[in-house]
Amino acid sequence: MRLTAFTDISLRIVMRLAVSGRDELTTTRAVADLLAVPYTHAAKAVARLGELGLVEARRGRGGGLQLTEAGRHASVGGIVRSLEGGGDVVGCDDSPPCPLRAACRLRSALREAQEAFYASLDTVPIDSLVASPTGPVLLSLTRPEAMTPPRAETAETAL
Repeated sequence: MRLTAFTDISLRIVMRLAVSGRDELTTTRAVADLLAVPYTHAAKAVARLGELGLVEARRGRGGGLQLTEAGRHASVGGIVRSLEGGGDVVGCDDSPPCPLRAACRLRSALREAQEAFYASLDTVPIDSLVASPTGPVLLSLTRPEAMTPPRAETAETAL
């Protein structure tokens, strides 16, 4: 099973926020830059994580993102289930529908495998994802512009 890029980005955002101090706020743009993902993708992920009650997003001056207590105690399986949805692994009812769908045993086998996948992730708490060595790496990430040395000013760029 392959997770969507949306779920991947969402999990990375949760992980980054999990290593932040409880009183530390960061912006969506900063998280997007740190994780090297497009801002628009990060903004959509933050909005969905907020709907799920995992992330608190405060607007305006002094605002920012923070992982909620529910987010700190969430399991990876619960988050992935919420983000991926409960749809089938295969598109039996796509257009045109599969001619085997009325008598197919593959669909139920794949559903069982999908549930086993989620069940294995249910035992993984967010805190375990940010234990060493991952947590220190997440904390050491810097924004790309902070890593790029400033360009030397030339006569042309000074104008």
